[in-house]
Amino acid sequence: MNKTKNIKLALYNKCVQFTKNRLNTINQTIEELQESLTSETKSSAGDKHETGRAMVQLEREKAGQQLAQIQKVNQLLAKIGTETNSKTIGLGSVVYTTKANYYIAISAGEFEIENEKFYAIAANTPIAQLLLGKSINEEIVFRDQKFIITKTL
Repeated sequence: MNKTKNIKLALYNKCVQFTKNRLNTINQTIEELQESLTSETKSSAGDKHETGRAMVQLEREKAGQQLAQIQKVNQLLAKIGTETNSKTIGLGSVVYTTKANYYIAISAGEFEIENEKFYAIAANTPIAQLLLGKSINEEIVFRDQKFIITKTL
C-alpha cells in the first residue's frame, strides 16, 4: 500500500475510532442515568424526589440526542471512500495547504499521521466550505489569511 492510501486510511480509521469512543461514552452515560432512575427510592420529601427524577430524565433525553447525532456521523463516515482520489476536493479528501492540512470528513480535531498534522473537519465547517470543489494551486482566503492548496489525496 502506498503512502497516499496509508495517510487517507489512517485518517479515516482515526475518525472511526473517535466516533466509537464518543459512542461508548454516551452509552455509558445512558446506562448510568438508567441505573440512577431505577435505583432511586421514594424519599419522605416527595417533591425533592420528583425533581431529582425529572433532572435525570432531562439528562437522559440529552444523551439520547447525542446518541442520534453520533449515529448520523457514523452514517456519514460509512459514505467516505478511502480508495479514490479526486482532482477536486470533496468529502473524504485529504487537503494540504500552505497553512495546514485537512481531512474533510467529520469534526474530530487534530491527528498526527506519519509526522504530519491533519485537522479532521466536517464538510459544513467554514474552512471546508471554502475548500470544497477547489483543486491544487487554487487560493482561498479564510479569516484574512491566504492559503494555497498544494496537494490533495
